[in-house]
Amino acid sequence: MTAQPANLTGLDLREEIQRLRGERNAIILAHYYQSPDIQDLADYIGDSLELSKKAAATDADVILFCGVKFMAETAKILAPGKTVILPDLNAGCSLEDACPPEKFAQFRKAHPDHIALTYINCSTEVKALSDVIVTSSSAETILAQIPETQKIIFGPDRHLGGYLSRKFNREMLLWPGVCIVHEAFSETELLKLKAQHPGAPVAAHPECPPHIVDHADYVGSTSGILNYAKAFEGDTLIVATEPHIIHQMQLAIPDKTFIGAPGADGQCSCNICPYMALNTLEKMYLALRDLSPRIEIEEGLRLQAKKSLDKMLEMASGTVGQGDLGSR
Repeated sequence: MTAQPANLTGLDLREEIQRLRGERNAIILAHYYQSPDIQDLADYIGDSLELSKKAAATDADVILFCGVKFMAETAKILAPGKTVILPDLNAGCSLEDACPPEKFAQFRKAHPDHIALTYINCSTEVKALSDVIVTSSSAETILAQIPETQKIIFGPDRHLGGYLSRKFNREMLLWPGVCIVHEAFSETELLKLKAQHPGAPVAAHPECPPHIVDHADYVGSTSGILNYAKAFEGDTLIVATEPHIIHQMQLAIPDKTFIGAPGADGQCSCNICPYMALNTLEKMYLALRDLSPRIEIEEGLRLQAKKSLDKMLEMASGTVGQGDLGSR
């Protein structure tokens, strides 16, 4: 059960979270898309690849994952002996919702000569049906290791898959899912913003549609965008991804200006992930207090899903030979 609101009047939530973190021997992992107050309490902040590695390596007894459900499930797959809790079980993902396991299984069956290169933004069940999981940080490194003759299914994000297909000149069967946040950016409003800030580069996440990516000076994962923000020589950067990443930019480079790319009317908050926003300090406190909501995965399913995640972690280092991959 998702932790319900409670009467927490008079509690210093930050202090209580710190206390419970110590008592539970817990580690707090937070994605860059979490609100600044959550980021500031986290032990580690990162993108999906970084947080997956941290979950696999931690010696904590409890992982409080401040992100969305598929991320917490990934932590449980990689660290089955840990108690993994999520502040709100309703923190889902439009990409996961767009790829039901039963339909993905049928699609795979219809294309038996293809391997499934699957974005990490998917359910445990879809991971179990996949050959290799990728993140936006690792996708290019992994795709470069797959023989050009090997046919590929890429899902569930058609924009990320399309970006990779164009960059590598690789034909892939693309599952038709999209991220509702990155889909919300407006090309017209972005061009207006560029006109207001001449010379300001645009950094975009590859989950954005082509009409946004085509205007970008840099395309990469959240961690890649953060590194670009630290390195570019100008003083203003337009950021086309979920805007909570800007908190880390402002902390790292306070003398630069960062502007979130606009949505359809130039003012809406539609570029804020509604799923990530479900996590709050109150729910973090309750999750640590009650060790709930807890992520549980049936062992056979976990082991099957772990194969595709292990392959990702192995190939992300760029050390796997081409002969190690082929059709199922």
